[in-house]
Amino acid sequence: MSLVPPSIAPKPTRFLDAVRRGVLVVDGGMGTQIYERGVLFNVNYEELVVSRPELVQRIHEDYVRAGAQVLETNTFGANRVRLTRHGYGDRVREFNLAAAGLARKAMGDRGYVAGAIGPSGLVLAAFGEDDRARVRDAFAEQAEALAEGGADLLMVETMRQPEELFLAVDGIRKAVGDSLPLVAEVSVDADLTLSDGTPVADVGARLRDLGCDVIGVNCSDGPQVVLAAIEKLLPLGIPLAALPNAGIPRRVDDRFIYVSTPEYFGVFARRLCKLGVRLIGGCCGTTPEHIRRMAAAARMEASAAAGACDDPGPLWVGFSDSSIPPEPPVHVTSGQRPVATRDKSKLAGKIGQKFIVSVEVNPPVGLDPRSAIAAAKMLVTGGVDVINIADGARAQARMSNLALAVLMQEELGIETLLHVCGRDRNLLGQVAHLVGAHALGIRNLVVVTGDPPKMGDFPDATAVYDLDSIGILRLASRLNAGIDPGGKPLGGVTSFFCATGAEPAALNYAREMERLALKKRAGAELVMTQPVYDVSVLDRFLKDAEPLGLPVLVGILPLASHKNAEFLHNEVPGMQIPKDVRDRMQRVGSGPAARKEGVAIAREMLAAVRHRVAGAYIMPPLGKYELALEVMDGIV
Repeated sequence: MSLVPPSIAPKPTRFLDAVRRGVLVVDGGMGTQIYERGVLFNVNYEELVVSRPELVQRIHEDYVRAGAQVLETNTFGANRVRLTRHGYGDRVREFNLAAAGLARKAMGDRGYVAGAIGPSGLVLAAFGEDDRARVRDAFAEQAEALAEGGADLLMVETMRQPEELFLAVDGIRKAVGDSLPLVAEVSVDADLTLSDGTPVADVGARLRDLGCDVIGVNCSDGPQVVLAAIEKLLPLGIPLAALPNAGIPRRVDDRFIYVSTPEYFGVFARRLCKLGVRLIGGCCGTTPEHIRRMAAAARMEASAAAGACDDPGPLWVGFSDSSIPPEPPVHVTSGQRPVATRDKSKLAGKIGQKFIVSVEVNPPVGLDPRSAIAAAKMLVTGGVDVINIADGARAQARMSNLALAVLMQEELGIETLLHVCGRDRNLLGQVAHLVGAHALGIRNLVVVTGDPPKMGDFPDATAVYDLDSIGILRLASRLNAGIDPGGKPLGGVTSFFCATGAEPAALNYAREMERLALKKRAGAELVMTQPVYDVSVLDRFLKDAEPLGLPVLVGILPLASHKNAEFLHNEVPGMQIPKDVRDRMQRVGSGPAARKEGVAIAREMLAAVRHRVAGAYIMPPLGKYELALEVMDGIV
């Protein structure tokens, strides 16, 4: 019998609205956390919600502190079929009610409780209809108890047998109707199929047609398999979930250890967000630290924090995305008119008048800026128009890019292009940074969201992300109008010329173009792309971006070696290097011959697009700035 008749209990929309608005972060492994905290596998882990509730509660709380917005109940095996093997078959309702209560206590009203429903543990192939009915009823019974316990949604997970998965969906719908959102996740093998060989895309299509609200992949053989499966599900047009385990465990000193690092999960999470996945988290072997890194990536890529509450909050706090309406027109009250684009800087005045070349020179590690200044002098003498300087490159101990930019401008009389990212400064810090930069003579900005501090010497540094790139662009636009974020006049106007980034090879290309349109609306006046190695990729981007009317500097990064090419292609989101290019680099290997080939490839790309873009943004590898001049020679 249904706990809440669908006719009088419409499906809650709070969770589904949050899914539509942005990314939600789910917690990580529960069973492996229980094991790591000293409970061996010879006990029933679901029973611990009654006998050791404080242990389960602490694990939930650790995940919430790490940034989880969805907690799964400790009920993976709390169905009658599994519990009967341990002598607990008559305690299904008790365990599920207790588990839901513990998760709710840990989460409060800050996020959502997902009632976790795992497989029965039976092989269904040889079963008759009575056996199937028994399994269906077990799922229905568990779903009813989780709904009674206050779960916000139900999450069927780690299903390997399609028939069992469909029985679970049927049983759940019979028990609770349409009163709770339903997330259905499968576990796949390396061939992206389920146990009977059914392709994941076929199962996903069936789940969509059955009315599941979110479909996805969990566990499997780690992040790469889950990512490949998610790409197969993208065309289905339904919100997706990805919760991989931490790779295939290895046995070390009589213990099974999962080897995928939290840092790697941060990179993986960023890829998922760029694809448009709505629920991200972890499964077996993932820890609160894995979830912390995933949450940081989600804060960077989408409005995860806004998605966990009904009110997205003030425009200037949290991420800007298409769910947030554009700002009302800024009315200038400072007594000064905003500066026309062409008059903001020398760079702005050159756009459209000549082919612009910008080369990236970053502060060296340590205190001495002389090598960077010398590199800038060489480049400008060689014909480079502007030097751009990254913000906190590779998370190492470097001086601020603002300090280096001012030193370059003062010592060399050149113009610089300052990267500004949202990672390290809150709203107040960002305002102070921009106002100070303008006072020191900086006029050109490259506004980016910024990579999470996942690498380098300070991986535990806190990522801030009060503002993403769209938010910073809006901030700069208000300052250019003489207004601070609170609407108060500045007593003058800034004259920032604002560039922004774009990824022509983004995995979720539609989202990338939508965000580019938002960036234009927020104040972007120039686009600087990620490195491009395929003319057809740039063709598509230029055609689709043309209605925006933004000049484009194409990204050019000379490859340093075959290993470098493979890393960029496989590990850097938004980078695609064609196989023929990687094959060329493989043939030359590494060393001087590889660098020469990398320059040749870069020159070919630049020559092919020279007359279709406003300029080039060259990123010399490994501080070899002379390669930029080799790329330019005879083409610019």
